Order: sequence, then structure tokens, then C-alpha cells
Amino acid sequence: MVKNDNGYEWLGEDDELTGEKDIVAREIMGEEYSKSYFPPTRIYDDNIKADKKYISSLPDLQNGPSSLIQGAAVPIQQVGIHNFKLPLTYKKRNGKTIELETSVTGSVSLEAHKKGINMSRIMRSFYDHKDETFSMDKIKDVLETYRNNLKCFDSRIMLKISYPIKQNSLRSGLEGYQYYDVVFEGDLTKDGEFKKYIHFDFVYSSACPCSFELSEHAEKYRNRATVPHSQRSVARVSVKFDDMLWIEDIQELCLAALQTETQVMVKREDEQAFAEKNGAYLKFVEDAVRLLYQKLSDESRIKDFKIVASHNESLHSHNAVSVIVKGIEGGFTAGVTRDVFESTGLR
Repeated sequence: MVKNDNGYEWLGEDDELTGEKDIVAREIMGEEYSKSYFPPTRIYDDNIKADKKYISSLPDLQNGPSSLIQGAAVPIQQVGIHNFKLPLTYKKRNGKTIELETSVTGSVSLEAHKKGINMSRIMRSFYDHKDETFSMDKIKDVLETYRNNLKCFDSRIMLKISYPIKQNSLRSGLEGYQYYDVVFEGDLTKDGEFKKYIHFDFVYSSACPCSFELSEHAEKYRNRATVPHSQRSVARVSVKFDDMLWIEDIQELCLAALQTETQVMVKREDEQAFAEKNGAYLKFVEDAVRLLYQKLSDESRIKDFKIVASHNESLHSHNAVSVIVKGIEGGFTAGVTRDVFESTGLR
């Protein structure tokens, strides 16, 4: 085995003329053809200039003829890129801005006769807006850029962030930042309709009403000290809206409905207060989605919603889950894939 200057390992003896091994060439191409074969140079060219003429010579399979399509020549509803990251600036409800790491999923539709899309154009289109302050209106601008650059009918964006909101402790006067998993979703249809969604995860404690009553019974009738079971729980709230809706608005609706949000900064007096709150706001998973339903229904800016709640049981080895939708025609459905239940599971 011989290693040449470029670090490539060859089997057998070197060719006397080229210094490269030509046994492979003879085996594949035959004795006569291999005589005129010279292996490509394995040296990176720092001097090449990618001018228009050179770029035009490059193969472009994605824009090739429909004869290159493999499989059924049918439309594709979504094709694009997932989880490319960059820092973006967002407007807050108080008028200030905040820069957050953002995971972007961008996709477009593809017509039946087209081989593929130029995926790099999705990133380039997004980077055209990277220095601007983002809101749902800005997402619409990006989607229109997608459609123009990729010549498609439908386009969709999902921006995933971890959004901080300052939380006051229950009794000690301390404060800390609670972070919320948030996804902004924009969908621009071929008829020009722009659909706006926010997906928001609210983490709270759920104390079991049944366990509480059983604990009370053991203490009253048998003088036994017991601890009712409670657990960290997650409600994923998805809303469709027209007028401006802030992340802070959704957080306040969830807090008003469920009361027992997990805490950031905790001293003994806060821990005691949290135990009292859990005792005051006992809830099954069925209660949780109905409480949220009531609050979201009262908010006129929210046109449709879907709630997926998961109580990550401390008693059982399984989770308790529930799904509820507003129930409007053509709106959210109660169908949930396994990955949604798993992503709202143990944290």
C-alpha cells in the first residue's frame, strides 16, 4: 500500500509515468482505454473564478426536464429545508425588541412536471430579510419572496424560538426568566390567502384531584400522613388569528386558565405558596383542556385553536393526554401524531 502526496492510499505498485496506480482503470475500462486515462488531480484550486460563464456551464439537475423525474410525476405539497438557524430580531408587546436564535423551516409546493426546487434559494430569500425586525407581517413578506424566487404556488414558514418572559416569584419578591417554546407559522396559499398561527407550550403543575381526596381520607380516618401526587405537565396551544396577537397575550391566557405555572426563582415561602396553589387548583387533564378552551374562546382575536395537554404522571408509568379544538368548520382537527404527544412529554 502506497500513500501519495495528497494522502490517498493506493493498492499495488505506482505507475511509472504518472506516479498513480492504474490497475483499477485497467480493470474497469479495459487495457486499451486505460492507456489514455489519467486520474484527476487531487489538488484544491484556489485560483478558479466562478464567473457567469463558468456558473452557466455547471449542471443543474433540479431544473432539468420532467423526463428526469423518478417515480410518479405528481405534485408535492411541501418540499424545502428544516432547522437552519440564525439570529433574528423580534418585536415585543412593550414595543422593545429582542434578538433570539431561530430555527427555520421553509417549504414550498412543487408542480407535477417539475423535477425539484432550488433549496438554496429558500435560505437566500430568508437572508434577504435577516436584518429586519420580525413579526407576522414580515413573515408574509418572506413568503412572497419565496414564491417569486422559486416560482411556486404555496409557501410556508415556521420559526421556532425560546422566548423569555420575566416571572415574579409567588411570595419572596424574587424574579427570573421563564422560557417558552414558541413556533410562528405562516402559510401563503396559491389564491393569496395568508394564514397566521402561533404554537405555544405552557408548562404547569397538575395535582390530581383523586389523589388529593384519597390523601384526605387517609389522614381523617387513619391519621396517616400522605402526599397527593402532582406532576409537571405541558399544554401545547395552537391558535389561528387575524389581528395582532402577542406571545405575552397567550401566556397570560394560559396562566389565567391553569394558575399553577412552574416557577423559576423559589425560596421556602414560594415553595409553600406553590403547594397551596396546587391544592387550590386541582385538575385532571380533562379539566386542563376545558379551562383553556374557556379562556381562548373569550379572546376575540383568536379565530380558531387547538389544545394538546399531557400530564407526565408521577404515579403511573404512562402519561395522561387530552386534545380539544374550537370546533369550527374547516378549522383545526383533533388528529394528533405520535411525535406531538412525545414532544409534550417528559421535560
